[in-house]
Order: sequence, then structure tokens, then C-alpha cells
Amino acid sequence: MTRIAILGARGRLGRAVAKAFLEAGYEVRAITRDGKLPSDLKGAEGIAADALDRARLIDATAGVDIVFNGLSPVYSDWSSVLPMAENAMAACHANGAQHLAAGTVYNFGSPMPAIITEDTPQRPTTEKGRIRAEQEQLYRREAEAGRVRTILLRAGDFFGGRGTGSWFDLVIASKLAKGVYTAPGPVELVHAWAYLPDLARAFVALADKRRQLGAYESFNFPGHSLTDLEIKASMERIVGHKLKLASMPWWVLRAGSPFVPMWKAIVSMAYLRFEPHRLVSSRLEATIGEIPHTPLDAAVAGALADLGLLSTEAGRKAA
Repeated sequence: MTRIAILGARGRLGRAVAKAFLEAGYEVRAITRDGKLPSDLKGAEGIAADALDRARLIDATAGVDIVFNGLSPVYSDWSSVLPMAENAMAACHANGAQHLAAGTVYNFGSPMPAIITEDTPQRPTTEKGRIRAEQEQLYRREAEAGRVRTILLRAGDFFGGRGTGSWFDLVIASKLAKGVYTAPGPVELVHAWAYLPDLARAFVALADKRRQLGAYESFNFPGHSLTDLEIKASMERIVGHKLKLASMPWWVLRAGSPFVPMWKAIVSMAYLRFEPHRLVSSRLEATIGEIPHTPLDAAVAGALADLGLLSTEAGRKAA
């Protein structure tokens, strides 16, 4: 049985990916700071390790075939991103493990390319974008040096899966119980989204094909390219009534950003909500076959059910 270690297994992405690998029959080692696991990861082995402790991380990943890097620091402080990436590389190298990682659209900067392919040049214009670009450069260097093989799958904003922390749950659906849809930006602007259960299944499919791939491979996950009007219409079909449209008060965040670190971090990336972009791929389908893609209404219903805003049964009926 193939063994995979999930770094950051209690985070939103790591949790979804761990679940997908369990369902696919992999032996899953779920690594968190305290070794405790959420209830939906029954069957995984919980291991305690701090990603900033290189020696401990190497020990925690001993004997695995694959390491999935789902580490995600607090959004307002990314000082640990590169040290954690370096430690993940050290763990993969020490144990001869394949490295899987998620990429972001931050690397492309502003103005955003309207269509992002695997060959689109990266021109980061923010601190977070530069950190993500440097992270990928590290992965590529390790691969070219023959130390660590990496498969990177780039995706848009997350929705669905257990946990919170995305535009979907913090803004868009935050007032759904009051009958309000909150748009984070212009409502007719196309934005790149990734339904987490689909993204997680795509990682499994890539892991299955890892021996056929090169030392460094980067793919785009097309996901759902959507406007707020399309998401709002989907929510209305699911809940069975019209929703009032409200706009996110960016002026409040901008005014408070010098005093609130999280608001400052969000404002620094505001261009993503005001510049249209979508991810396309010329390579993913040729590599894994059919790309996992849940229809929009089913995905939105699943995401609302995961947030407790819709019963699981109601979500199934609505989808």
C-alpha cells in the first residue's frame, strides 16, 4: 500500500486531501502540531510534528512514499512560509519521498492575466506573490538538482470542504441566513475558484501517475471560473428564494488596515477581486484523464452544507 504523509492535515486543504487519499485506498499519515485529527479522518495515523522543527519533520515522514505539503500559516504573517517549505524539502530528500504541493494565482501579480496557463510568466507584484514564486523556485531547484521530485497543482480560491478561511465562507455566504449575498468585488467579474473535494481528487490522480512524470511538474486546475452573479444564482436555486445583493465594504478595510494586520494583508491582495482571471490547462487532462469537476449547484450546495448553512440532505436534493 502506498503511504502518504499530509503536512497540515487539520487545515482546510490538508484535511480535504487526506480524506481523498483515504478514500482512494492510500495509507495516510496525518501530521499536525499535536497529532490530533478531526473525526472525518478516521483511518489515518495521527503524528505530532512542528513543520518548523526540521529534525522532527524528517522523523515524522520516515518511510512514506509521498509528502503532501498542505502547510498554511496565518494570513497576516507569512514569515514562516519559506522556512516550512525548506523543511518539507529536507524531509522529502531524507526519506526519498515524492513531493506534492498546491500553487496559487498570487505569483502572477497585477495586472492579472485574464487567462492563466501553465506557461504564463510569473510577475509577482506583492509580498505574498513574491514568497509564493520563491517557494516554487525552491521546488524547481531541488528537482533539477536531483534531490526532490515535485508535482505542483495550481488552483484558484477554495470553496467546499471542512473549515473556514476563504472568500466564500468569510464574505459571500456570511449573511446567507439573513437572505443576503455579499459580493467581494464587481459582480460580473470572472474569478478562479476550486471546489476542494474536486481539487483533492485531482491530487490523488496525479499521485497515481507520479512515476510517469518528470522531476518537476506544474499543472493548472481549471476548477470553476465564475462571476458573483453566477454564484448568487446558484445559491438562489439551492435555497429556493431570491437573495439580496450587498457589496463588501472595502473602504472600511482600507481605513483600518494600518491598525489591523489581517485587514492589511487582505487589502494588499485586493486586486484579485477587481481583475478578471481564470485558470486553464493544456496538460492536466492529458495526464490524469477526466478532470474532477462537480457541477456548480452540487458544489455550492456541498460547500453550504460543509459550513452548516444547509443540511446535507437538503444539499443533495438541491443539487
